[in-house]
Amino acid sequence: MAEEGVVFACHTVEEWTRQLELANESKKLVVIDFTASWCGPCRMIAPIFADLAKKLPNVIFLKVDVDELKTVAQDWAINAMPTFVFLKEGTIVDKIVGAQKEELPRRIELHLPT
Repeated sequence: MAEEGVVFACHTVEEWTRQLELANESKKLVVIDFTASWCGPCRMIAPIFADLAKKLPNVIFLKVDVDELKTVAQDWAINAMPTFVFLKEGTIVDKIVGAQKEELPRRIELHLPT
């Protein structure tokens, strides 16, 4: 499973499928960053996403490059970058479109168990 305190970048569909299955089984909150290397706002928010991963080891952080894994991006209906999808046990519980650096940590906190 993805290490605690880091962002796990999925580079193959197999890797993505395996990480997603393990994350869902963990019962932890999962935050997926759908990104692109050419996307300026994605590059701007990447260090913030990585910092949140360090601060919140009880959350699983995954990253998918939409150009690298086009089929995954299509399956998840991603049409703007960055898009952050929040999952609990395989169910989408929230979504943020855009590099909203204040909103991202707030939404994560909102979905953490109390």
